[in-house]
Formats: sequence, C-alpha cells, structure tokens
Amino acid sequence: MNHVIIGAGPAGVVAAETLRKLQPAASITLVGDEPEPPYSRMALPYFLINHIKEEGTHLRKQADHFAKQKIKVVHDRVLGLDRAAKLGLLASGSSIHYDKLLIATGSTPMAPPIPGIDLPGIFNCWTLADARNIATRAKPGAKVLLMGAGFIGCIILEALAQSGADLTVVEMADRMVPRMMNDIAGHLIKDWCEKEGVKVHTSTRVTAIRKGTPHAFAVDLSTGETVDADLIVSATGVRSNIKFLEGIGLETDQGILVNRHMQTNDPDIFAAGDVAQGRDFSTGEYSVQAIQPTATEHGQLAARNMAGLLGAVHRGSVNMNVLDTLGLISSSFGLWMGKAGGTSAELLNRERFKYMNLQFDGDILVGATSLGLTQHVGVLRGLIQTKTRLGKWKDKLLEDPTQIMEAYLASTQAVGFNAALMK
Repeated sequence: MNHVIIGAGPAGVVAAETLRKLQPAASITLVGDEPEPPYSRMALPYFLINHIKEEGTHLRKQADHFAKQKIKVVHDRVLGLDRAAKLGLLASGSSIHYDKLLIATGSTPMAPPIPGIDLPGIFNCWTLADARNIATRAKPGAKVLLMGAGFIGCIILEALAQSGADLTVVEMADRMVPRMMNDIAGHLIKDWCEKEGVKVHTSTRVTAIRKGTPHAFAVDLSTGETVDADLIVSATGVRSNIKFLEGIGLETDQGILVNRHMQTNDPDIFAAGDVAQGRDFSTGEYSVQAIQPTATEHGQLAARNMAGLLGAVHRGSVNMNVLDTLGLISSSFGLWMGKAGGTSAELLNRERFKYMNLQFDGDILVGATSLGLTQHVGVLRGLIQTKTRLGKWKDKLLEDPTQIMEAYLASTQAVGFNAALMK
C-alpha cells in the first residue's frame, strides 16, 4: 500500500505515524512545502521571545525520527492532483503516486484589503520564516502594531508584549477574541491587556498603511487616529488551502467536505485538520475547526480509515479553546454562546478578572466560558463531551457555578453506580 500525505503539520505527522503502526510494510510519504522539518505553528510565539530555539518548534525532536519510522519526507509543493492516474503533481516538475491520499494542507493567512498591506516590513506570524523576520524587529521599545485580536492574534500578542515592544492592537470586532469569548469575557481580556501596558483598539479598522518617518509606517485607523509603527503583524484570519483542488471534482465548501470517516467524495482521498470541513460535536453540522487538537484527532482517524479500519468513526470535534493572554487564562468549550431555549448561569468578579458562564440544554451542560478559573477547565470539557445529565445539580449550578467540580463528581459517580446495577 502506498500512502501519500500532503501537509507536514500536526494532522499530517500524526496520520503518518499512525499508519506506520497499523501497516508496518506500507510506503508512507509526507509532503511539506517548507524547507524546515515538520513544526508546530503554535510554538512560533515561544520562538519569538527566545523561550525555545528553532529546533524547539519541531514536532519531533530527534533529527532522524522520520527516517527511523521509514516515513519519507519530501520538501515540495503539490500543485494539483490527477485523480484518474492517482498522482500528485509537484512544483519540481515530478509527480508522486498514491493508493490512498490524505490532504492535510492546513490554512493560509488572509490579507485584508487595505491600501499599503503589501509594503515590506508587514508580516504574518504563520511560518518559521515569518517568525525569524518578526524576531529581528520586535525589540524593546520598537513600535509594533498587531492587526487582529482573535485566537491566533492573542497568542502572538503574548509574545510581542513580552519582547518589550511598544504594542498597539487593532481589532475590528467590539471585543477581543470574538469567536471564543462573549461580550463580558472579551472586554475583560481587553481591560487586562491595557492594565499590562498594551494599547487596544476594538471596533476599529486599519484603513491605510503608509511609509512613515521617523518610523517605518504611519497607520491610519477608522477612528481618525494615525499610529506610528516600526513593525506590523497581521493576524486577521485564515482560509483553508483548497485552491489547488479546483476543477478536479472534489467536493469543497469552506474546506474539503468529508464524511464521518474523514473521507472525501473520492473513496481513496481523505482530509484532516484546518483544510477539512468535519463534524462538530455540539451542532452535528460540518465546519472547519482550525485548532491543533482537532487536527491531531482528524489525522489519527483518517489514518485508521486509510488503513482499512472503517469502523473508526468521527463523532465530532468539541469546540475547545484555551488561551493565555499575559498571564490571564481564558477558555471556551462547546456551545459557549448558548443554545436557543437553553438556560445559563453566570459568575463575575471584574476586579479580580474572574468569570464563568455555563450554558445548559435541559439538565445537560452544552457550553462554557471561563476566565481566571483554571481549575475547572478539564471538568467543563468532560461534562460537555459526555453529555452527562446533571439532574438536581443543574439547579445548584444556576445558583452557584463554582460548584461545577462537585456536580461533576456527583453526576459521574451516579452514572457509574447506575451502570453497575444494570450488569
């Protein structure tokens, strides 16, 4: 069996290693379009502030790891597919044959339509090459402007602030991390950042970027203000890498459409990670979830099905985000925004930057948001993922959300006891 994996990120690497365990004699090729060994984008901020060296970003630390696993790593770009001949067409002019193919090409940053966005000195923090460029410019006292305060933007924010740079953040939405945090939590994160010396503009757009003096850029904002910058970092969203698949008959939407086996409409082609439009645990709908835990889960499931274990069914990824913003830990799970007809419980201490919001459907916890309350993170995810019925504990949580641990222990023990009685 000849397995080819396009994409050397977490989904691709986990898939290759899983295939090797399941099929020791198979041929496995991992194709990545960057010159470095497979690495984690989530590690780039730590590289920016010298917490790790470049090698620390690598997904596998031993230089000979893939050779020992008999996984061939090819540094090339796949420009297209010939599905009839089962070939990946490479930028080098050659091609690569597959029996089973996994597309794990991830996503690409989107450039906002802003005059001047193509000026030199403006970077995404998406590749090791980007990180090297940013690291040489984000020095103590340098004026840095970060466009975007979503999940990825806030990870970069942490590194830029710790570099000692004079940091300004511009976010179009009315709060920080708008796809992860509700209004209260998003504004608390903004207040925390400003307390830590970061200037944050929400409900604000960059309208133009011009060459400046004495600083490299003059950045015009929708508020009428102009901000000086020596470095601009853009974190304004990503899109799935599916353009190279145009015209070949694979079904796509926001990403590649897959079934519960991570299989496309071509039975020999699978997709995983940021490029796959997979099942959401909470809604049952199919969406792109561009987070690393989902990517690794997808990669393992896809590999099992590529190896012929079609009983490996994707039951849906739980929407899960955990973020450290200058020491303030925030998290959201499942339907954190709530469900129509559901009920909610809320606890807020603005002065201490502590917040919890629980969302229920009947007596089942379906979503949660927390800020500054790290001890409950695993419990919240567990209750949502198991769809545990809370019974009378739901009413207690409506009065006091901090009893979530007690509710978890009581409810899960009751489930275990009842299951034992049925044996």
